[in-house]
Amino acid sequence: MAKRAGSRGRTDAEAAGHLDVERTRELFEASTDFTIGLEEEFAIVDPDTLELQHRFDDLYASCLDDELLAESAAGELIDTEIEIRSGKSASFAEAAERQRERRARLFALAEGMGLGLAATGTHPWADYLDQRIIETPHYARLREELRWVAQRNNTWSLHVHVGIRGVDRAVAVCDHLRGLLPTLLALSANSPFLDGRDTGLHSVRTEIFTRTFPRCGVHEPFRTWETYAEFVDLLVRTNSIAESTQLWWSVRPHHAFGTVELRICDAQTRGAESFAIEALIAACVAQSALDYDAGRLPEPMRQREVEENLWRAIRHGMDGKLIDFERSRELPARGAVERQLNWTAPAPGALGLEVTIPEANGAQRDRAALAEGASIAEIYREAVAETRRTYVPEGVSTK
Repeated sequence: MAKRAGSRGRTDAEAAGHLDVERTRELFEASTDFTIGLEEEFAIVDPDTLELQHRFDDLYASCLDDELLAESAAGELIDTEIEIRSGKSASFAEAAERQRERRARLFALAEGMGLGLAATGTHPWADYLDQRIIETPHYARLREELRWVAQRNNTWSLHVHVGIRGVDRAVAVCDHLRGLLPTLLALSANSPFLDGRDTGLHSVRTEIFTRTFPRCGVHEPFRTWETYAEFVDLLVRTNSIAESTQLWWSVRPHHAFGTVELRICDAQTRGAESFAIEALIAACVAQSALDYDAGRLPEPMRQREVEENLWRAIRHGMDGKLIDFERSRELPARGAVERQLNWTAPAPGALGLEVTIPEANGAQRDRAALAEGASIAEIYREAVAETRRTYVPEGVSTK
């Protein structure tokens, strides 16, 4: 899909918004099951001082001169951030391979410009008041509409798109995935630090984003496409939204791509762990669709239940417990992840992927280093170095 001149990483389809629900219905009816798209966000930093750098325009301009990155690099609200996208892929293996090449080229460009890239959910001490919104019509509109909320969101995450055929099927999958969001967040938690201190949370990024943006976090179950479409139409008619990308829910049907997009997870410092979490997400989406087809998808979890577990994931991550509401008992977060892995066992065969989970996530490693006496600045410096080492394990070449 070609990019519009001057769009700074937004495609024509995204810019159009796809708020024509009938057009979106047709897109989903023609969608191919289980295609994969990966999106990873990086902070742009000075490799020496570790301060955020307002260099998106410069880095993106260089991306436009690269045949591959011209179609895959994008801006995301603030000018200290850049995103790369794998594009639509037939399998997870293909998406991962495409993303590896994009990672290598982006890191090489950044390093050639004297910049570093960091993959954590937050910057440990950057002042959000220093952030600048990138200059596009889309983000200018958000800046005017959201004001402080847009300014406050200096966070980084990863998103996964999975193709799902059929609108009612896509809505049912999103409804079911709501209950899985806390487990996926706990596994990916990688933002314990903010404002130069330990927040006591494992994912302060989630608290910033999902608790401040409108139409964010977890929506109530829609159950049918008709109910979903009626609500979107109401938002349009009441001048609440101008494009579908203003529906910032943590799982959503994507109007431009005919995919289910899951967007709950923190950015991952280790490249292999980013792929591991993305693979688990893809497996969860696919297994939900397979269960729907077999008539065994359970009733969507109630809103109050999802919210209770979401808070536990934000606060304690993998060190805490989630609630098994079916059995009315607590379950260690790792046990919840393992249960999710067992449930999705049939999906990897359909997707051609292998799902593994790390022994500890980013927040746990950061807290362990802090307990051993490392400073927050030292921990972040290691995170920047580890991002470089693991996202391009063969080494960055600027030649």
